[in-house]
Amino acid sequence: MMLRYTRRATSLLRGLILSLLRLALFAPLAEAGGPVTLTLYNGQHKEVGDAVAKAFEAKTGIHVNVRKGSSNQLASQIVEEGDRSPADVIYTEESPPLNKLGEQGLLAKADDATLAVLPKDYVASNGTWIGVTARVRVVAFNPKLIDEKDLPKTVLDFANPEWQGKVGFVPTSGAFQEQAVAIIKLHGMDAAEEWLTGLRAFGKTYSNNMVALKAVENGEVATVLVNNYYWFALQREKGQLDSKLHYFTDGDAGGLITVSSAAVIKSSKYPKEAQQLLAYMVSEEGQRVITQTTAEYPLHKGMESDRGLKPFSELQAPKVTPADLGNAEEALDLERDVGLN
Repeated sequence: MMLRYTRRATSLLRGLILSLLRLALFAPLAEAGGPVTLTLYNGQHKEVGDAVAKAFEAKTGIHVNVRKGSSNQLASQIVEEGDRSPADVIYTEESPPLNKLGEQGLLAKADDATLAVLPKDYVASNGTWIGVTARVRVVAFNPKLIDEKDLPKTVLDFANPEWQGKVGFVPTSGAFQEQAVAIIKLHGMDAAEEWLTGLRAFGKTYSNNMVALKAVENGEVATVLVNNYYWFALQREKGQLDSKLHYFTDGDAGGLITVSSAAVIKSSKYPKEAQQLLAYMVSEEGQRVITQTTAEYPLHKGMESDRGLKPFSELQAPKVTPADLGNAEEALDLERDVGLN
């Protein structure tokens, strides 16, 4: 009796092992032969990420599953997930989150052909992330409340008492934090701390850039510090605007150029297709898809915006590149120190 049970148990165990072996051998082959679906962690504006995914699928047949979140949130999620991350590509509003992921060795180097179509100032020094499109920091102002000639020559002057109640800003904005880093790079930590302290004392804080811009448009505040593309987005929505844009010159930090960025995750299960998506984003076709959705500057060499932006070649930005901005932790620390964050 005992022998019969032993044989039956042995037979069942052998069958179970064979079943598991079949699963191990054939399941990956089935997956490999099936259609590829990429996962894009999208920290850019929702409509931009969705437009890229739709256009890429139409061109290649590769479906892109878009997961929306803030750039910093998605970057932190990738760190937590490690090799288990479902993300193949991450697309961010700013470069610092990708600088941080690159420092931690979580990004794959972009293909050389992709890097070749972009100016070297707008990619990571080691090629692990790329700038996709550019935007410039500006002052949006309401001419009914202030003449353009009365605006300061440098963004640093907005921290002075005479601007009390007349300037708005968004301390949680990644681009605002990048601007603070640029001031650190150009003028030192003390100057940046003084600027943030003055803005906290005399400026008006807003929850996001569009809310701030609408405050200028509606005459609630004379000026706000924003990225240029928000103004064009509001113009597309409302038509003729009362507010106007002022561009800082002579390399002032007020005219900082920043980039939306993208990278392939090193742990991607589909590295070839992920690199295809990255290449598409900076191809001429991909750049048109993006810049028709948001009024940013194409970074593909030789391309110009057709959205009525001030020509990229005429911007007089400071000599601070996205790579120079690092992970922006200095600015976050300063904001906390002065009570802005």
